Amino acid sequence: MSAPHILVVDDEPDIRDLVRDILEDENYSVGIAEDAAAARRALRDRRPDLILLDIWMPDTDGISLLKEWSEGRGLVCPVIMMSGHGTVETAVEATRLGAYDFLEKPLSLAKLLLTVERALEADRLAQENVGLKRRGLPVIEPIGHSPAVQRLREQVKRIAQHDSWVLISGEPGSGRETFARYLHAHSSRKDRPFIDVGVSAISKGNAARELFGSEGEGGTQYGRLEQAAGGTLFLDEVADMDLEAQAQLVGALDTGSFLRVGGSEPVTIDVRVIAATQHDLHKAVEEGKFREDLFYQLNVVPLVVPPLREHREDIPELLENAVDRLVEQDKLPYRRFSIGAQNVLRNHSWPGNIRELKNLVQRVLILGTGDEISAQEVEAAMGAAQAATAVSAIPGVSFDQPLRDARDAFEKAYLEYQFEKHAGNVSQMADEAGMERTHLYRKLRDRGIEIKDRR
Repeated sequence: MSAPHILVVDDEPDIRDLVRDILEDENYSVGIAEDAAAARRALRDRRPDLILLDIWMPDTDGISLLKEWSEGRGLVCPVIMMSGHGTVETAVEATRLGAYDFLEKPLSLAKLLLTVERALEADRLAQENVGLKRRGLPVIEPIGHSPAVQRLREQVKRIAQHDSWVLISGEPGSGRETFARYLHAHSSRKDRPFIDVGVSAISKGNAARELFGSEGEGGTQYGRLEQAAGGTLFLDEVADMDLEAQAQLVGALDTGSFLRVGGSEPVTIDVRVIAATQHDLHKAVEEGKFREDLFYQLNVVPLVVPPLREHREDIPELLENAVDRLVEQDKLPYRRFSIGAQNVLRNHSWPGNIRELKNLVQRVLILGTGDEISAQEVEAAMGAAQAATAVSAIPGVSFDQPLRDARDAFEKAYLEYQFEKHAGNVSQMADEAGMERTHLYRKLRDRGIEIKDRR
């Protein structure tokens, strides 16, 4: 596992060398730059985990460089400013531009190391929380004491001690990402980033830029592989990745390096890959939809997460945990499920698995009253949910997914319907859909509907 990489930018050779030696003694990887031009080159060559930036430099001062880096998508990592002639005004300006902290020269060894450690930890937690909030996941271990869940937890702990790649399969909502995060948390990479990529949410043709980043006149954009350096890259719904991106990923995993889009110099990577899918990848390989070499690269250690209907004895514990989390995080009123309500839920088929259960708990806490949730209330809530699902009974479209994914799935289903209805006549399709033909062509291509092949 690669150590955190720190870039030291200072025009004084003695300070550069001193800071580098101190940090390397603490097992950090260190790069140095003597001025702004060298710092820009260093950022193009490798994404740092933290930057120590001097304010007073001959070509471009540190505040100007910080402002340059903070524009656009913002700072790529924490920046700690250093200065022997700092003022309150420069410190305030640096903080406004996003600097993590401000250190005065001569540097205190203890304060330097403590600030670096805190900045790296704060950045790691921030990245992790972004992913958790986006998916609505609590920071917990997989819940349940059924034999199936206990076996899987122990299996994950054993796998975590090795650095092999893992393929997690299971139905949507069954907890695949929870087990992926649990594996990462018990591995030697636990102090490095966990970067999750929802492959199905990447528009067709953009997977390479998302994974590998880009460089050019607009500057360097780091892809998810570089963001996960030294840590774990989680590829959710990997079966949805287009074949071109699959080929590029195979090359990167084979060689341990890749080219950014528009780049000419290879970037080395050290990352563990955990992939997840709801599909049968063996079948996808046979149908030519998934590369065989990528399948064998990812499927070093297979894990199967059981659907909720196969460990119903965990339902009371899952209900209690969901209630506690919603009460704490969303400030909803505490209510308990009666024995009758629990029995109703234990007999439910749970097509949406644990995600469906959490949604149900949230619904009854918001809409219901009283300390206890009755069986009748649960049946009414489940009936309303089933009615809502029936309204949107479109293949591939589910309410239990992010809005962007649901919109993309609906658009594809809608375009498939129009294509069949008008026998591939794009003019008629455009008229009925109220779209320009060029825009419709682009939509069809983005959703993987190839007109020539269909005709």
